[in-house]
Parts: sequence; structure tokens; C-alpha cells
Amino acid sequence: MSQAVVEVSAQDLQGPGVVACPNPKMALWSSHPKVYIDLTHEGHQGRCPYCGTEYRLKAGESLPHGH
Repeated sequence: MSQAVVEVSAQDLQGPGVVACPNPKMALWSSHPKVYIDLTHEGHQGRCPYCGTEYRLKAGESLPHGH
């Protein structure tokens, strides 16, 4: 299985510092249960445990601050 890398902007986040996988650009046939990938830790990246897609925050983007 090829490992995709998806760079996300702050606007792509589904919540404070998280993205959802599968993402809207993935083919319906390859879907798996929705999981949320936490990008708040150092490096601002994370990997989906189902499909291995790596999500990382685009260079120059910053995460919104929590309450």
C-alpha cells in the first residue's frame, strides 16, 4: 500500500488541532471508519491507523489556540 501524505491548512481542521480520515478527497470505495488524527503535538503531523495516510500541517500554518 502506498503511503499518501496530505498537507492540511488550518481551515481543513475538523476541531482544535485534528483532521478526519478518510478525507473528502478519498475515493468512496477505499473508505474506512472515520478517525480523528491529532496534529497538536510537536511536528504537527499524524498517521491514520487504518490506511496509513500521513497528515501534516502546511509550512507557515499555525494551529488555532484552545480556550
